[in-house]
Amino acid sequence: MLIGVIAVILTAMVFDYTNGFHDAANAIATSVSTRALTPRSALALAAVGNFVGAHLGAKVAATVGTGLVTIPQERVGLAVVLAGVIGAITWNLVTWWFGLPSSSSHALFGGLVGATLVAGFDVLWGGIIEKVIIPMIVSPVVGVILGFGVMIALLWIFRNGNPRRLNKGFKVAQSVSAAGMAVGHGMQDAAKTMGIVVLALYIGGFQDNAEHIPEWVFISSATVLALGTYAGGWRIIKTLGRRVIDLGPPEGFAAETVASGVLYTNALVFGAPISTTHTITSAIMGVGATKGLAAVRWGVAGNIVVAWILTFPAAALVASGVYYLVRPLFM
Repeated sequence: MLIGVIAVILTAMVFDYTNGFHDAANAIATSVSTRALTPRSALALAAVGNFVGAHLGAKVAATVGTGLVTIPQERVGLAVVLAGVIGAITWNLVTWWFGLPSSSSHALFGGLVGATLVAGFDVLWGGIIEKVIIPMIVSPVVGVILGFGVMIALLWIFRNGNPRRLNKGFKVAQSVSAAGMAVGHGMQDAAKTMGIVVLALYIGGFQDNAEHIPEWVFISSATVLALGTYAGGWRIIKTLGRRVIDLGPPEGFAAETVASGVLYTNALVFGAPISTTHTITSAIMGVGATKGLAAVRWGVAGNIVVAWILTFPAAALVASGVYYLVRPLFM
């Protein structure tokens, strides 16, 4: 069991790293595209924010570890978790290659569900609907509406301001909003890896429940996510920062502020593991719509939405196949 647990934990850390460079765009794309921050300083800020946020994501980790699937404390249970994580890694790499900001979170959930189903164990569909499906639908809608509303409010409040002076001020403000976004990303995405590690420890018999998070799990998950973030996912950063809409500092600040608020609410209040990718992308769309519907490149947005829809089933399908490959190693 020890070797199996170690294999799952190491694979979870690989997922954590790909999550970092895949989702680096979530925290920094707007700040980089508006030149509020240089690329490397933005990545460093995002990495630190991810590390801090990880320690605030215990509720999300508990949801991942106990609220989505029921896996028995058997060797084959480790095969399920391993296959689920590999399915998520595969989808992360595919979407990164095409520069599509898909959800690492939903890739992980899809992988877990797919492997659990083919193994014949129980999927907690109530938890999937309440903690994954509903937030997956509601969060982007809220992001669009709030992004539009906050941007309209800023335009009205500063309607008589000097444009050059306002841009300088919002560039400074973006440093704060980008940091807030990075902390929110750590709350959500480092926590998901923590949930997987704790689940592996529980299945392997190294702890009595799948909710207690040892400090070394906090530190390792946060560190690896931060390293992956600092490596940067430039293909996706270009998509979010330039291809969806041309952002200025006020728009970037509004999008990041809205996305951070949605992430914090779901992590701290509901313990819902929502997608940081969906949240920031929808906020950008909402902010951009204040310039007129033609300002948003809906063709690019449509490709992103298609990737969102495909993420869960695609990762589940890959994980299902991987399970049959790795199961003999755990018999």
